Amino acid sequence: MKVLHVYAGNLFGGIETLLVTLARERHLCLGMEPQFALCFEGRLSQELADTGVAVHQLGSVKLRYPWQIMRARQSLARVIRQESIDVVICHACWPQAIFGSVVKKLGKKLFFWCHDTPSGKSIEERLAKLVRPDFVIANSNFIEQHPQSLYPHTKSQVIYAPVVPIQFEHPHDIRQKIRDSLGTADDTVVITQVSRMERWKGHALSIAALGLMQDITNWEYWIVGGVQRESEQSYRAELERQIQELGLEDRVRWLGQRNDVPQVLVASDIFCQPNLGTEPFGIAFIEALYAGLPVVTVAIGGGGEIVNSECGYAVAPGNVGEIAAALRELVQNPAKREQFRLFGIHRATELCDPQRQIEIVRQVTAELC
Repeated sequence: MKVLHVYAGNLFGGIETLLVTLARERHLCLGMEPQFALCFEGRLSQELADTGVAVHQLGSVKLRYPWQIMRARQSLARVIRQESIDVVICHACWPQAIFGSVVKKLGKKLFFWCHDTPSGKSIEERLAKLVRPDFVIANSNFIEQHPQSLYPHTKSQVIYAPVVPIQFEHPHDIRQKIRDSLGTADDTVVITQVSRMERWKGHALSIAALGLMQDITNWEYWIVGGVQRESEQSYRAELERQIQELGLEDRVRWLGQRNDVPQVLVASDIFCQPNLGTEPFGIAFIEALYAGLPVVTVAIGGGGEIVNSECGYAVAPGNVGEIAAALRELVQNPAKREQFRLFGIHRATELCDPQRQIEIVRQVTAELC
């Protein structure tokens, strides 16, 4: 069975990580051959190509240019015919809005993989709603409640993202190498956040909480994730001002966009991402748990589904005091971090074992075909 995953491809975050995992781990499900169709070249297209899968370029598209949409639709139709595609999965509303009608016209099964909370207000969502898929995949129980606002009579199923466990033969050596490259001492407790540089990811709350912990001297805060859009540049500038006002310049490290995130996590001790808004799922949380890190987040959305009392703290949304208290406990209590480490790895496997999750994707697509 040939499955074509359709996406934009101009940024890199959780959805892109999922797509790369489906490509790299395709050997886990020989009954399903994944291919990919993108509108933009960049890090995603390169990482997919490096796995050896077929990556089809449809051409750049902006909604305000109808001729670009028409050209890209023609390219997708050509790919579907030439490759004898059985199922097309549109990831998020943007590709669903642009390409869903092409798939339906060709008589192929159309899946909509919902990764975000639909508000019903954006032009992409209004256009996507006009094309009803045959099936909806929701990336969390929280998200499954929301696609119904787009497709109220369409069958859906929750499928957590497959995430590959972080396993290294010599993790201590990797930890030492990363820390040496950043000038971080062995006994420093590293608190890390890996996410897009977006306001709702909660960097400002983490920084505010760390401002309440300046009496503790042995911690650093690593921010992983680079600026990808103009709005993110202004947000980073705000964070830099906040750090200066709190006098934390010497304790915050901007690591930028990294291709070695698993190694960075292995070199860390705590993962903190106290979202301001609801996280649809949170692959970064799973990756952190696989790396043995306790997680501090907020008890809403996907983060609240992932993190329980055995692997971290899910605190009240927006409560800087609770975030600081959780971080203080973990920084000062290595035994607690070790306890969470053991349960965290089990929790990540329980939710996102790649072989099981990819097989579920194959089952739902095969059943519909």
